[in-house]
Amino acid sequence: MELQTVVTLTTGITLLTCVLAVAGLHAYAMGKAQRQALVDRLSSTGQIPVAGRRRHFPTLDRRLRRTKLGRKLELRLAATGLDITPGEFFAAMLATVAGLWLIGQATLAPFFGPIAGLLGVWVALQFLNWQRQKRIEKFINQLPELARILANATQAGLALRTAIGMAAEELEAPAGEELAKVANQLAVGASMDDALGELADRLPSRELVVLVTTLVLSNRAGGQVVSALRNLTETLEERKETRREIRTQLSQVSMTSYAVPVMGVGSLFLMNGVKDGALDRMTASPVGQACVIIAFALYAVGFVLIRRMSRIDV
Repeated sequence: MELQTVVTLTTGITLLTCVLAVAGLHAYAMGKAQRQALVDRLSSTGQIPVAGRRRHFPTLDRRLRRTKLGRKLELRLAATGLDITPGEFFAAMLATVAGLWLIGQATLAPFFGPIAGLLGVWVALQFLNWQRQKRIEKFINQLPELARILANATQAGLALRTAIGMAAEELEAPAGEELAKVANQLAVGASMDDALGELADRLPSRELVVLVTTLVLSNRAGGQVVSALRNLTETLEERKETRREIRTQLSQVSMTSYAVPVMGVGSLFLMNGVKDGALDRMTASPVGQACVIIAFALYAVGFVLIRRMSRIDV
């Protein structure tokens, strides 16, 4: 009797295990199919690439995204338009810092190793700012055409949401990519204010703020959207020409701001080349180290001041 009970219990447990295994396989297959359908749908809308490249440092990227620094870095990378993850950028920055540290320590003196490493961090951040600013400038140059497309589509009787989707298809990057993100957010239920507000946060500029404000106010209160966009198109064209003239006239000043710190670093190599071991003897004492730090600080202040004086807001 006991043997029959054990057999019955074993059979029941086996059947239950089989049922749970089948249910688990079914849930896994359904989840995989839903994920693939979502990927296909997002790929068709252009929100994610159809065939992305293989990502490096996935573990570092996951851990970095959980931190506040990683989230800020992700936003800055998104504004640059670069196809790189926060983990990949952080690993590249660490490699740059290590390389400059070793080069500064080997070619100049051991004291210059940490300074060269800090210079690597500054170079990486400046590279992000340069890429972001370049993308913003390119987007600003496309704003007159964007306003013209929106005005034509609105005059033809299309809704503003439809006009934004049409502009995303007709314009090239970065305007086309950014408007595609706005259209995708509107498609999943985001409000016009939030979608356009995030666009202005990603690519901050006065021209874009004016365009976003015009679209938001027109969407809220109605009114003459076509005439407002027509006038805005002419204004953006004039600002585009003004910015180009100012950039041309200040190009020499911008080059001077970069030439000043380069001359300072070059003088160190020249000093060490004229008399071998001069930097080692100079940085061996606290007074020499303090003088080097003060000199680098003055070069940094000069760079910032020249950049500030040559900045003209239009």
